[in-house]
Amino acid sequence: MEASLAQRRSVRHYTPEAVSLSDLSQLLWATQGISGADKHGPVRTAPSAGRTSPLEVYVVTAEGIALYGPAEHQLQPLGDKDVRQALAEAALDQGCVREAPLVLALIGRVARTVDTYGDRAERYVTLEAGHAAQNALLQATALGLGAVPVGSFDDDQVRHILGLASQATPLYLICVGHPAPK
Repeated sequence: MEASLAQRRSVRHYTPEAVSLSDLSQLLWATQGISGADKHGPVRTAPSAGRTSPLEVYVVTAEGIALYGPAEHQLQPLGDKDVRQALAEAALDQGCVREAPLVLALIGRVARTVDTYGDRAERYVTLEAGHAAQNALLQATALGLGAVPVGSFDDDQVRHILGLASQATPLYLICVGHPAPK
C-alpha cells in the first residue's frame, strides 16, 4: 500500500491499449466491490455511511457503457456505442476523457442515504465518492496503470450520455489506461 501511495500521480495521457478484463475486474472490486460480510450483511471496499451504498459505477469503453453490480461482481451492458467523445465534451473537452480506454463514472443516488441521514445525506454521498475514487486511483497505480479523477463536467450532459434519471448525481469521472511514454 505504501508503494501505491508514494507512486500515485495524475496521469492524463494513455496508449490506445485497452485495460485488460482482469485489471478492470480488480479496479471495480477496489472501487465498490464486496470485501466481506458481518452480522449486518455485505461490507464494501469503501466506507459507506450507514451502509446505504449510494454509489453506482458505470464503465465506459470503446465497446460501450455497462453498470457494475457489486453483489454479483458482474457488468450489466447498457449500450454498445462509444460515448467517450461525448463524455469528453461534457467534461469541458478534457482530452484525458476522450483518450482514456476506460472511464469509470461514479454516480451518487442521494435518496438511498436521505432516510438515514436527512440533510447530511448529500455530504455523506460526496465523501463516499472520494473514498471510492481514491481506492480506484491506488488500485490503478498498483496495477501499473495511470489514472486521473475528473470532477469538472456538466452534470446534465453526463446524465444524458449515460442514460441516467434526473435524481442521479454524477460525482466523478475516473480516466484509466496504460500511461503514454513521456
